[in-house]
Amino acid sequence: MVNDHANCSEESNRTHEYELAFVHENDIAGIAAIHAASFDDAWSGAMVRRILSMPGTFGIVARQIRQCSIAGFALGRVAADQCEILSLAVATQHRGVRVGGLLLDGAIHQAAEGGAESLFLEVAEDNDVARTLYHSRDFAPVGRRPNYYVRKDGTSAAAVTMSREIGVGSVRNSA
Repeated sequence: MVNDHANCSEESNRTHEYELAFVHENDIAGIAAIHAASFDDAWSGAMVRRILSMPGTFGIVARQIRQCSIAGFALGRVAADQCEILSLAVATQHRGVRVGGLLLDGAIHQAAEGGAESLFLEVAEDNDVARTLYHSRDFAPVGRRPNYYVRKDGTSAAAVTMSREIGVGSVRNSA
């Protein structure tokens, strides 16, 4: 499901001219830039690199094939029989064309490959687009943390913890 190379190939897992690949060193700056544009608490390239060096962690990027640019990323960590989706974001210009679903499906696949039986993540309660995506992949709310995300403008949003089991047929075709 995920290519183990950094170049943009025609032999790929693609949807709408996108392919998935494992994160390589030359992707770190692009991941940090997408994270900074997507979240108020931006991760630096050094932080992304540190996260990826933790045991059990995986990183996936979606690339637009024609420009070979990073359209989004997913970072996850498998520990024992669980996987936490640490972060998933799509560059603004690539939103609305199923890149998020492609990345989430890739992360679910990698979690299963890593031996996880369930996944969990946290999402801002007011992020309706992301919550809709997670619901479409059978994630269900299991908890709530009030005022978890503090925004640059001083407002805050609750974090909703969502979870799902990994089972046969649990990865959907995003095409």
